[in-house]
Amino acid sequence: MNILEVNQLKLWDGQTEEVIVHNSSFHLKQGQCLAIVGESGSGKSITCRSIMRLNKPSIRQSGQILFQGEDLNKLTEKEMRKRRGRKLCMILQNGMGAFDPSCVIGVHLRETLQAHYGWNAKEVEQNMKLAMERVMLRNPVHIMNQYPHQLSGGMLQRIMIALALVLEPDVIIADEPTTALDTISQYEVIEQLIQLRERMGCSMIFVSHDLGVVRKIADEVLIMKDGHIVESGSIHSVFSKPQHPYTQFLVSTRRELSNHFKQLMQEEQHIAKR
Repeated sequence: MNILEVNQLKLWDGQTEEVIVHNSSFHLKQGQCLAIVGESGSGKSITCRSIMRLNKPSIRQSGQILFQGEDLNKLTEKEMRKRRGRKLCMILQNGMGAFDPSCVIGVHLRETLQAHYGWNAKEVEQNMKLAMERVMLRNPVHIMNQYPHQLSGGMLQRIMIALALVLEPDVIIADEPTTALDTISQYEVIEQLIQLRERMGCSMIFVSHDLGVVRKIADEVLIMKDGHIVESGSIHSVFSKPQHPYTQFLVSTRRELSNHFKQLMQEEQHIAKR
């Protein structure tokens, strides 16, 4: 069963009439993780923001976005707000941009959970404390009293994952959630996202340009280039037998980098044995 269906999605700049995404169609099955892969400017992030209806006003969109059979494009902004967070949750690329810099983290969490559940401050703190501990954040009450700039990128990403745990959305959209993180934090965040899916059985759209991470987390993949979906299919079929020249380029580049790294490691080991 498809929880989300995107049909003939077109995105364009209302001022210049430049088309950014050309009539894209894809679907997300219940419990599935769909990866969207492509270089910067290929249309990945703007496609995800269109599902959430979070693009800036100058960006126009047409086509169908069916979530549980309901066309999101036809909802009012007030109706859409009720679905953001509780039904559709987005984990942003830059954790700093997800929180109001003038307020401590706890204010954002309290406002979000009060809007969806009507909880008081104590209930919010209790639920968030448990969720933050589950994503390996120590001293959660202290963290909730910190401003965003006082926390690392990895911590902010894990707070967003903890919030998703509490909200229990049907679909999580993770827009390049590891791009701004160091290697160790990247690994930890990916592990938390995998565990999040296992705990909740939710569906996920995972946006990335890192094929290694995509192979680890996703079931299906879309390849985007210049606003077009150029290839799609299961992770195994697309990575083992890529059809489009651009996909072939991505896969071969990834393979060459991996082989080069293995060769360097072997040379290091050989030198160390001397």
